[in-house]
Amino acid sequence: MRRKAHLKRMTSIDQTIEELVDEFALLPDWEERISHVIELARSLEPLGEGERTEESRVRGCVSRVWLVSERRPETPENLYFRGDSDAHLVRGEIAMLLRIFSGRTPQEILSVDPRAVFERLGLKDALTAQRSNGLFAMMNRIQQEAREAA
Repeated sequence: MRRKAHLKRMTSIDQTIEELVDEFALLPDWEERISHVIELARSLEPLGEGERTEESRVRGCVSRVWLVSERRPETPENLYFRGDSDAHLVRGEIAMLLRIFSGRTPQEILSVDPRAVFERLGLKDALTAQRSNGLFAMMNRIQQEAREAA
């Protein structure tokens, strides 16, 4: 029974990634796709000033990025993430990652290959090397939080 629940959630991560892939497929060029990523940024609630600390800052990003994780009493086995950045495009990237990873168990988060997510979303040709490195830094930070919580 427990294995079925895990597989169902894993499918849910895959479904979320597939939803993002489908959203990008509807947009004819990368200019519109990047605009869509920036639009996703509007869904993020900004972090409070007290949450923008050196401890919550993600290293490896050109822009300033902060990421915090928390557990909630209603689902204490899951990790929830919130994030913010001083750059609109990066805020959109954070929104995509939170859509995929927030509300998952540490085991689910750790079962995902960040490079596979990057490939499935088709971001390789859309992002500069610096932006790609920043996205990987954010995914690595999410997985580091999951490892510490496991």
